[in-house]
Amino acid sequence: MKIENLTCGVRSCTVHADTAPEYLLIQPADRRELELLGKETAHIRSLTDAPFVFAAFEITDWNSELSPWEAPPVFENEPFGSGAGETLAFIEDTLIPKLTETYSPNKDIPVILGGYSLAGLFALWAAYSSERFDAVAAVSPSVWFSGWSDFIGSRSPAAKSIYLSLGKKEEKTRNKTMVAVGGNIRRQYKMLKTQGIGTVLEWNEGNHFTEPEIRTAKGFAWCISAAH
Repeated sequence: MKIENLTCGVRSCTVHADTAPEYLLIQPADRRELELLGKETAHIRSLTDAPFVFAAFEITDWNSELSPWEAPPVFENEPFGSGAGETLAFIEDTLIPKLTETYSPNKDIPVILGGYSLAGLFALWAAYSSERFDAVAAVSPSVWFSGWSDFIGSRSPAAKSIYLSLGKKEEKTRNKTMVAVGGNIRRQYKMLKTQGIGTVLEWNEGNHFTEPEIRTAKGFAWCISAAH
């Protein structure tokens, strides 16, 4: 597997690429996640034999670039912005064309978007907001996010397959906003099943900070299998 740093527009991407890839995996990541890409990619490889290109691009303003709309602070005093639309446009208009041009002659290669925490919510939001993704891995997604339940209430995602997961301890919190994450993800899962979307809800050991790279790898591997 070839590892490269690729410039895509104004962003830099870290790419792990097999020869003749059959799937394109994309993940918005913070600096810590970028440092663990080797471990994450290796775990994906341990779970699937399918060749793939895995591209991660850095998010520098987490609460703004991944948030679909403005929302009040949940941690300390930092509110959420509304930059998800711009991030999605970058993925669709710049990143995917660059990756297919560089690594795949197949312009219709299945595209899988995945992310962890707020990036997981972004991936889930993108499943409702774009027709470009064949599958989405929403790993420990921030479905406690203000307005999320109302957003999905009248919508159906375009993605055919959606992976959901949560840590078993994540809903056991004193934070009055985040405590809703367990009930909300169960509701999300039931809604997707009712809508005929291929989906699974996996419960992992630990809290929100337990092995995010392994959890995300499992999500991508499931999506590859579902999109096969």
